[in-house]
Amino acid sequence: MDRLAPRHRLDPLYERVSRLMWRSDFDARFAGDIEAILDLKRTRNAVILAHNYQTPEIFHCVADITGDSLALARRAQGLDADVIVMAGVHFMAETAKMMNPDKTVLVPDGRAGCSLAEAITPANVRSLKAESDICSTSANANKIVKSLGVPEVITIPDEFLAQNIAAETGIRMIT
Repeated sequence: MDRLAPRHRLDPLYERVSRLMWRSDFDARFAGDIEAILDLKRTRNAVILAHNYQTPEIFHCVADITGDSLALARRAQGLDADVIVMAGVHFMAETAKMMNPDKTVLVPDGRAGCSLAEAITPANVRSLKAESDICSTSANANKIVKSLGVPEVITIPDEFLAQNIAAETGIRMIT
């Protein structure tokens, strides 16, 4: 066991979040959980994948891999780990499991969902006189829209993402 006091052992991790929280908050609210998670990762041969939207103490202090949902699942492939913990929403854990079928994949909160994804139904899509051709993540949406070679694209559910893609590509986005 490391003989440094917990505060000193976690100093490098606190530095990662020092612009986001006071040291006293870090020590009182997160240090114990961070240490417990790091110990569990070692004993269970686990890796933690953290989506870009995770809280600072998860994203910067315990995650092994961070990024966009699909990129996380891809990067987990081939890792020498028995357990993958997906710090994200349930469909991200499902994707990680599909891409890593021999691994145990856990999600800290099985109720964690994506309000955007859950807001879209087949009826919503059909009301636009459309069917879904492509599903993408925010990280590859711009590339996919450009690759279509069309002047306008129907996109759901993220209107802000659609606005950004339209501004970057000049392609009209129908939301």
